[in-house]
Amino acid sequence: MKKSDKINSSCPSGFPEFLPGEKRLELYLLDTIRQVFESYGFTPIETPAIERLEVLQAKENQGDNIIYGIHPILPPNRQIEKEQAGETSEEARALKFDQTVPLAAYITRHLNELTFPFARYQMDVVFRGERAKDGRFRQFRQCDIDVVARRELSLMYDAQMPAIIAEIFEKINIGKFLIRINNRKVLTGFFESIKVSETQIKSCLEIIDRAEKIGFSQVKIELEKKGLSGEQIEKIMDFTKIEGAVDEILNSLKNMVNNQNYSEQFTKGVEELETVILGVRNFGVSENHFCIDLSIARGLNYYTSTVYETTLVNNESLGSICSGGRYENLVGTFLGETMPGVGISIGLTRLISRLLKAGILNPFPATPAQVMIVNMDNALLSFYLDLSQKLRKAGINVVTEFEKRALGKQLQLADKQSIPLCVIIGSEEAESQKCSLKNLKTGEQIEVPLVNLIESVKINLGNG
Repeated sequence: MKKSDKINSSCPSGFPEFLPGEKRLELYLLDTIRQVFESYGFTPIETPAIERLEVLQAKENQGDNIIYGIHPILPPNRQIEKEQAGETSEEARALKFDQTVPLAAYITRHLNELTFPFARYQMDVVFRGERAKDGRFRQFRQCDIDVVARRELSLMYDAQMPAIIAEIFEKINIGKFLIRINNRKVLTGFFESIKVSETQIKSCLEIIDRAEKIGFSQVKIELEKKGLSGEQIEKIMDFTKIEGAVDEILNSLKNMVNNQNYSEQFTKGVEELETVILGVRNFGVSENHFCIDLSIARGLNYYTSTVYETTLVNNESLGSICSGGRYENLVGTFLGETMPGVGISIGLTRLISRLLKAGILNPFPATPAQVMIVNMDNALLSFYLDLSQKLRKAGINVVTEFEKRALGKQLQLADKQSIPLCVIIGSEEAESQKCSLKNLKTGEQIEVPLVNLIESVKINLGNG
């Protein structure tokens, strides 16, 4: 590239970049989510951003995700190294597109060092080569939890997931939400019972999973294309539209088990769903926060039992804000054994972008500083620095002006950054061990002895 060539410094499409206030909001949400995860005993891990391509593509783990490959780009003066190494000597590597497949590899690598059931949380960035659009990114942060066992995993772990979801969204206060719960065995068992072939069931689940996006009229068309009869389609439509309170739906399902010839898979799914709902109630989740929704399928093939989708009430157009479910074979892929697990994922980057756009959340102030020490006299800089450190030791975030400027400009700078308080000290105030404390929100300015400054600042900040 010539020096005269202009470099395009804009962000690549689909790779988000937060402003400071938005990043502070993300950090607050991450901290809140982390605290809830840890309160249920989940332990943190982090896996590499890059995995071997064969790991990411193992069996059907890749799904429909487009993977970003990684290839070394050597500078011109080091091309000989590339020739000496040879193209084929560099094993294929790629950026991880989710955190469940890397979890499987992580467990394989550390099997003898982990205790099972293994409950972990992970809040890493992942990459997908998707078509970038509103709320859909190529780089985004996911907040995942999974519990994995080596043989059997209690359904109470399935019941615990809605409790965790509810606690997180109550704490971040984004309005009324609904955790919609279903069981894939109920759906697959129902399909079996109405004579849908095994090869058609997978497609049916994928179509039902898209019902909210495409509408039931399109669902009907899609099912017809898959070769289902009109009678089968009507039964599926009627079944997935069963509505009512949790107990009403459970009773309807149990009546179907008792009064008609439904498959063993269907019966097992109804039993599991009832057990999970009982557990959700025992965890104290409000009845307003969860329901049974027989149209929830989670199109990903590895889900085998309980599935979840969480939406904001009256803001359903935002899509799922947290989803997940139980799987039997995904994590044990590399070990050749069944390792049942259950997990949920919050696509935090997507969630933040949509909540900000909808006005449900607002960015934080750009700076975490709560106080600005105004510079009235360069000769007092050491005095200002000492005072700043005392405030910081008291747990107060402080920014110190190192150069003297007009008082109005310094106050304007503080206000622009949403710093609520300014401490004003000139030579006379320093000599008398006093200062002026100005509240930029109210415009009030009071004189405070320096020995009482920390207390006065905390009172003004609302910390008592």
